[in-house]
Amino acid sequence: MERRFMDSLDWIDSQRERMIRLLEEWAAINSYSYNLEGLAALRAAMARELRRLPGALAEIELPPSRAIGPDGASSALPLGKAFSLRKDTGAARRALLGGHMDTVYPPGQERPRLERVDEKTLRGPGVADMKGGLVVMLVALEAFERSPFAAHMDWEVLLNPDEEIGSPGSTPLLAECARRNRLGLIFEPALPDGGLVAARKGSGSFTAVARGRAAHAGRNPQEGRNAIHALAEFIVELTGLEQPNGGTTINVGRIEGGGAVNVVPDLAIGRFNVRAETVDEQRRVEEGVEALRRRIDAREGFSLDIHGGFQAPPKRLDERTRVLLEHATECGRDLGLSLPWGSSGGVSDGNRLAAAGLPTLDSLGVVGVALHSPDEYMLVDSLTERARLAALLLMKLGAGEIDPP
Repeated sequence: MERRFMDSLDWIDSQRERMIRLLEEWAAINSYSYNLEGLAALRAAMARELRRLPGALAEIELPPSRAIGPDGASSALPLGKAFSLRKDTGAARRALLGGHMDTVYPPGQERPRLERVDEKTLRGPGVADMKGGLVVMLVALEAFERSPFAAHMDWEVLLNPDEEIGSPGSTPLLAECARRNRLGLIFEPALPDGGLVAARKGSGSFTAVARGRAAHAGRNPQEGRNAIHALAEFIVELTGLEQPNGGTTINVGRIEGGGAVNVVPDLAIGRFNVRAETVDEQRRVEEGVEALRRRIDAREGFSLDIHGGFQAPPKRLDERTRVLLEHATECGRDLGLSLPWGSSGGVSDGNRLAAAGLPTLDSLGVVGVALHSPDEYMLVDSLTERARLAALLLMKLGAGEIDPP
């Protein structure tokens, strides 16, 4: 390792206890995607640290998301604010550093609460996905700004409150960031072995609303049109669109509808998620879903509407991403870290940035497992390890040793 990088990297090691303390503080705040009060509390806690960095910190209002309620109608759900911090000196090199503040558990449902399992392990909601990554990003940027290479590169930070629900309000912001930056660094958790995510599946969330005609189940059932039957038929045929060996899976996660069993139900709702490895597969499923919809919708007395779609297109391993991965792997070798590459069925805002044309590394956060579960935990040592990795990558970019692809 060259001496000119060492002072900033050694400083990161001195921040270990602070990083642990920050992660414990931030993870103790419930920041479920629709918990606006909790998200505001987390922004306030993070703002105290982000103000250590250059640039003006700004809060950005997001438009509401749309959701289909149990009555089949669309309604608006307010979202929290996004955070933006931009360093603008006119440097030719410019990077976006991003992450999300929201987590998946509503207030009162985080099980277990934050717990220090041992000196090497911290368990709790969002410690890996991705509040640990937010701490890594913060300290890596602070280390970079302490280095002489900071004068040669600009950056911006974008933190959004809605990634776990598909970034419905912040997707336009991500597209804007993609246009004015040369590369993206997203601090989602690493793979369980510490590796980098080279490719991600695309993800789409859909709601099928089937409507029929109510009638008495005994007196005149023939006049009714059973919406549950129509939805059930749709779901059975929907699963026929899966191609698990080709990476395409469909999960029906929730069914709603009906009431008294002596009434032919006139409303049924099904919510499902699709994962696809390629854009061609994404389009095949979209076309298949539409064909199924038309078939049922054409029947007398029935209608079937499909809401939603692919919020995150597949993120493939293209040549520009490969170059970034190779640079990150080289930085890892300099630090004594092995960084294998792998694929993930999970999506991130890296999918959206790549779709907008920005070469993006999106697994620079901590090492952790059991994401989105009560057993989610992260490895404490990975806080400083990953901060050193990100800081070295930034310094080499600033030094001109790495050219953005």
